[in-house]
Amino acid sequence: MKHSFTLAALTIALAAAFPTQTLAQSNDEVLKELRALRERVNQLEEKLKAAEAKAPAAAQWGMTPQQAQEFNRIVVKTEALEDANEAMGIKNLKISGFIDPTFIYNRAQDSAGFQLLNKDPYAYDNGYFGMALIDFQKESEGGSKWRLTLAPERGTGAVFNGGSIVHEASVNIPLGDLQTRLWLGQIPDWTGYEMTLSPLNKLITHNLLFDFTAPTAYTGAVLDMTRGKWLIRTGLANVNNARKGSGNKEPALIYRVDYAKGEFQGFGFTGLHGKAYNYAADAILAEGDRPRDSRVDLLEFDAYFIRGDWTVQGQVSWGRQKGSAIFHDDGQLRDASWSGLSALAAYKFIPRWEAVARFDYLNNSKNGGGLFGYSDNDSRNGLGRGNGFSWDEANPDPTAAAKGADRYALSLGVNYLFNQNTLLKLEYRMDAASEAVFLNRSNNSWGKRNHLLGTSMVLSF
Repeated sequence: MKHSFTLAALTIALAAAFPTQTLAQSNDEVLKELRALRERVNQLEEKLKAAEAKAPAAAQWGMTPQQAQEFNRIVVKTEALEDANEAMGIKNLKISGFIDPTFIYNRAQDSAGFQLLNKDPYAYDNGYFGMALIDFQKESEGGSKWRLTLAPERGTGAVFNGGSIVHEASVNIPLGDLQTRLWLGQIPDWTGYEMTLSPLNKLITHNLLFDFTAPTAYTGAVLDMTRGKWLIRTGLANVNNARKGSGNKEPALIYRVDYAKGEFQGFGFTGLHGKAYNYAADAILAEGDRPRDSRVDLLEFDAYFIRGDWTVQGQVSWGRQKGSAIFHDDGQLRDASWSGLSALAAYKFIPRWEAVARFDYLNNSKNGGGLFGYSDNDSRNGLGRGNGFSWDEANPDPTAAAKGADRYALSLGVNYLFNQNTLLKLEYRMDAASEAVFLNRSNNSWGKRNHLLGTSMVLSF
């Protein structure tokens, strides 16, 4: 009687593991599953009887026959739960995510308010924050990995792929051993010391190099190799593009190399060489004149030192794109080039409290400016040639008209770790430029500086 009760309870538990699937299936499929379940229960019953038959021998390990029987029942139930998890796809499945409601005050934009899942275009005051993200990761027995990360409105897909909610969609397959892998799909950019997502960053906003000189994401194939302290990634991909258009057939070569020098420090460098979309050509050339992609070269070096209460990170970048400068004369496209640096230092003066400072500099004066993905004057981000942005009879000097604004930014912040899953951030940021490129919306005046104040709560699980 006791055995029948145990097996009946086990049958109910296994059947309850598949409620959603059962409702969705036809009667024939349900009957097939019930027969398979009955066969499994019969197998477990036989295993339980065999285990109980050996129970007296268990006394030599200090268990009574009754204790041995109970132990065997636990073993059988555990195996049943493992079988159920594997059948449902839960085995080796990890689900995580976060939400970070953010409040931003922007003096020049004459705006202040909360930001969460807004649809506005990407900007330094409207970047990868104010997000709600959920991440699914699955690893199979053979070591293959599958990942789908969803971030409505504020993920990489929302930036470059028509409002897609997909931040990352990739598979990672071992080639011979687990240290050599093939990585395919939509992969967020890996340039620099700052990460894309809020829980991994010290400040709310990103540095100037992250926002204006780095790609958003890659769609392609990457060879991912780990060799001792070295991590090497290299591949071919579309840059900021899920599908190449007519006349654009060349992918870009992308790579990143990281070296962990020791427990506390390391460095990395990235590169991109190939063709990417040219927004300047798109703006001034008629449809069909020529393909919109043009040659891009990006190089970047970053390093870190993290020990105890201290975090120090730095980055230098250089890039150019053919025919994508902001200034052009009578339709003649000019090349854009830029360089910059960023440095961050953080110190935990109390275990839960951390002070953060970051300084950025971006040289962008050639041919009126022009950065990767930014080929027009931008009064919100402070990019371009300053007040007026025109070369006309009132400003006949082409040399002056062709000079773009160099950019600076200083950010100061404080973080408070409320609990293991909740981080509160406060940031003050001053942006400055060598030209009057910030438009003050309250009175339509132009200035060389802007001020931003932000706070956010990052809740992760």
